[in-house]
Amino acid sequence: MRFKCTMGLRNTLIVMALLLSVSTVPFSGAASLKSHAFFNETGELPCHFPNTQNLSLDELVIFWQDQNKLVLYELFKGQEKPNNVNPKYIGRTSFDQDSWTLRLHNVQIKDTGSYQCFIHHRRSQGLVSIHQMSSDLIVLANFSQPEIRLIANQTEKSNIINLTCSSIQGYPEPQRMYVSLNTTNSSSTYDAVMKKSQSNITELYNVSISVSFPIPPETNVTIFCALQLEPTKTILSQPYNIDAKSPVPSPPVPDHILWIAALLVTVVVSGMVFLTLKKRKKKQPGPSNECEIIKVEEKESEQTAKRVELQEPERSDEVQCDVNISKTASDNKSATDF
Repeated sequence: MRFKCTMGLRNTLIVMALLLSVSTVPFSGAASLKSHAFFNETGELPCHFPNTQNLSLDELVIFWQDQNKLVLYELFKGQEKPNNVNPKYIGRTSFDQDSWTLRLHNVQIKDTGSYQCFIHHRRSQGLVSIHQMSSDLIVLANFSQPEIRLIANQTEKSNIINLTCSSIQGYPEPQRMYVSLNTTNSSSTYDAVMKKSQSNITELYNVSISVSFPIPPETNVTIFCALQLEPTKTILSQPYNIDAKSPVPSPPVPDHILWIAALLVTVVVSGMVFLTLKKRKKKQPGPSNECEIIKVEEKESEQTAKRVELQEPERSDEVQCDVNISKTASDNKSATDF
């Protein structure tokens, strides 16, 4: 029992001595290998040991440490040593013996950083460092597809549209967010100050913008929201389509107004007809006018008759004279004849 405890303590001291020694020994000068991993997925920390001597794992001591010198994984003479692993990495690693690569599972944003692997050969004179390598792990989180939301339009008559665009749960911080307005013949871009917030736990970003701009009412419009992550990488929203406005129809006239208008027209037409008939009656004499004309004619006849009566004695004397002369002449003729 004491022998096992002594051996375990000895191994721990050996590993600590190795860590202290390699912490002051510079790397081989090779450039760090960059490795990318996505949030909550698996990242790879390669070691790329050539093993030209075809050494077995029983002859080697292999371990990885992070930039803070915390041990992720240790393989001592072919046996894993979890006691030497920092608690934050326990249960999160697996070693691929064929590719000499350590896999880090359930990657978080805070796992971004530099990692080193060390391989030592156990010889009779002790452990000898035969290989070391550095790699940089870059953790990414895919932003959600940008989403456009229309804000209640307070200036509809002026064709101004207000909207927000948002995307969540991404890393690292995006470079730009903007809105693109496209018609058949043109394209316009509208920028705004990007609002961002970062979770204290996951360190993921939520971003959004708010924009207002005019839209041409006479043509169809397609709007996109764009989230630019890198100079050559951009995520687009689903298209937001606005159809051209049809001509605004005149508002329907209320029924009571139609009835009033019809009544007024009827009254006006009736009045015009009445006045027209009245004028015609004045121009064309009716029965009463004829009676008045007859009375006037009768009066004129009576006046004429009176004038005749007044002139009749004079006319009778003349006529009498003519009669007497006629008679005298006839008498004389009669006398002569006898």
